[in-house]
Amino acid sequence: MALDGCGVVCKYMLIIFNIIFAVVGFAFLGLGLWLRCSENTRGIFTIGEPDSSTFVTGVTVMIALGIVMLIVVLFGDYGACNEKRCALQVFSVLVFLLAVAEFAVGGLAWSNRMEAGLHLGKFYVSLYERYAMSQDPAIGVILTFIQNSLHCCGITGVSVIEIGQQTCPKPSGFIEHIKMDSCPITIVTVFDSRAPLVMGIFIGTGALLIVAVICSGVLSSQIHRVSSSPQYIILSPSTPSLAAPQPYPPHVTVSNNSFPDQDPVVFTPLPAVNIPLAQA
Repeated sequence: MALDGCGVVCKYMLIIFNIIFAVVGFAFLGLGLWLRCSENTRGIFTIGEPDSSTFVTGVTVMIALGIVMLIVVLFGDYGACNEKRCALQVFSVLVFLLAVAEFAVGGLAWSNRMEAGLHLGKFYVSLYERYAMSQDPAIGVILTFIQNSLHCCGITGVSVIEIGQQTCPKPSGFIEHIKMDSCPITIVTVFDSRAPLVMGIFIGTGALLIVAVICSGVLSSQIHRVSSSPQYIILSPSTPSLAAPQPYPPHVTVSNNSFPDQDPVVFTPLPAVNIPLAQA
């Protein structure tokens, strides 16, 4: 379908956005399902330990978020690649709802930053305890990501007594070989002291989602314009006109090209007859 420059840019921006969204969605869904179905952590969901509610909630949120992101990617990629307005409209609605949820969560995290930091700290502690008991590699990947992002190590920060020392970041000085920052305290401190940064991350993510909604709307409107516009045949001045058929001369054999196996038809001229006029 013939799109103009803005439509083509929006189309490829949506394709790139959906690729990134798909990678993040698969990561959330894969880690969540691993933690849910792994032999080391499966009993937590079936037995229902009283101190594991934070862990169960976090894993459930990861699985649900991964599924929602992949559904969004399904409609977005199908609509952008095949230029389908219906799929783009569903994609726009889903992404808009995600953007609203992003702004809402960011506002709640800003207003209740101390409580949000405590909840995330509890989630980290539950992850660390499960890793200390099972040495599950999926939990190790999550701990490594959190600890490298915040540059902290374990619950106490003392590398000598930390069981998950291999998940800690590399020390940047002599002091950090002995004692690093405690991750639960660091998480609470980050949410309290860097609340504007956390709020900016939520707002920035929501703004990117709004840009995706705008691109989807532009592409959808151009697809509608191109599909609803009438199709014209432009005749140039050099277009040859149809010539009038010329009469066949006598004794000319005319063959039917539509039926090559048919015998040619020969038209012979009729003889002229002289008819005398009656005399008055």
